[in-house]
Amino acid sequence: MKIAILSCFYPYRGGISQFNACLYGELGRRHDVKAFNFSRQYPEFLFPGKTQYVTADDEAVKIDSERLLDTANPFSYVSTLKRIREWGPDLLIIRYWMSWFAPSLGYVARGMKGRCKVISILDNVVPHEPRFFDKPFTKYFLGGSNGFVTLCEAVEEDLLRLKPDAVCKVLPHPLYSHFGKKKDRTEAEEKLGLEHGKKNLLFFGLIREYKGLDILLEAFSELSDEYQLIIAGEPYGSFDKYADMIESAGKDRIHTFLHYIKDSEVSDFFSAADAAVLPYRSATQSGISSVSYHFEVPMIVTDVGGLKETIGDRGTGITAAEISPEAIRKEILRYFSDPGIKENCIRNIQKTKKELSWETFCDGLLNFSRTLL
Repeated sequence: MKIAILSCFYPYRGGISQFNACLYGELGRRHDVKAFNFSRQYPEFLFPGKTQYVTADDEAVKIDSERLLDTANPFSYVSTLKRIREWGPDLLIIRYWMSWFAPSLGYVARGMKGRCKVISILDNVVPHEPRFFDKPFTKYFLGGSNGFVTLCEAVEEDLLRLKPDAVCKVLPHPLYSHFGKKKDRTEAEEKLGLEHGKKNLLFFGLIREYKGLDILLEAFSELSDEYQLIIAGEPYGSFDKYADMIESAGKDRIHTFLHYIKDSEVSDFFSAADAAVLPYRSATQSGISSVSYHFEVPMIVTDVGGLKETIGDRGTGITAAEISPEAIRKEILRYFSDPGIKENCIRNIQKTKKELSWETFCDGLLNFSRTLL
């Protein structure tokens, strides 16, 4: 089968690009797969981080792709559609995660629908940080696909509210396994400059308002000196508010690594952690959970989006009853009060890991494609 994937690949960095590289690699083992990439994802003034691109010291997987689609240039929509038509795929897979991409990706999807099957993998339907144009733009995009794959039931529910007749399937986010092996805890703590013998909490990933770092900092401020907090990720926007909270909470117990964490560094953080904390105000699924599964680190999460479904219901972590510092602190204390909780979570993670392979995901995706008209 000839399969085209239209999304971001190297030299773009981040979780979407990493996911696509894994998808490309697994599908390419059995099919003729071609990657169609962005020539420009966002104008620089719209991008909240330091850079969209892989830097010299990153270890991102290099995927050979055709860089064609410029989201800010409608002429590129036409040329991208023309090139994909020329290649003649049997199946086109498109990734969709925010409404900025709806005009460009939607144009190509609508131009390919009828010529081949079009499946969209939806990370989000309703954005974490909504804008007035999200709904009409997303509806336009959704009209170009034959079927949809969501990574959790919460996104499927959002999809069906916007498009009740959508043909869709839930396929859980596969396991990220390209970050290497778990290291010796003491070695990881030394590399990160952490004090030994503490209870280590990890907040990992891009720092955005909806991810609730401020909630965790407030919860942490009332914990004893037995605890250390590791914050690892690039801020999207100002970090000033969090810096003030860190100062108040006791900066000697909080260790910050405020940059994009390259692949070779990821193991250090998860090898040092007793638990990863995801105090999100809103969520769908989280790629962080897939990294946590790989390193067998249990999670403490809020009951939003797909987090309870993918973590709490599987027993791979514990879920706070509400989105508040008090609820997060209560679950942190409960987690460390009984060693059996951590042991049970790790056992469940080990079981779950077997179900979340890229082979399983791609088999599910292709089987779903065969059901589409």
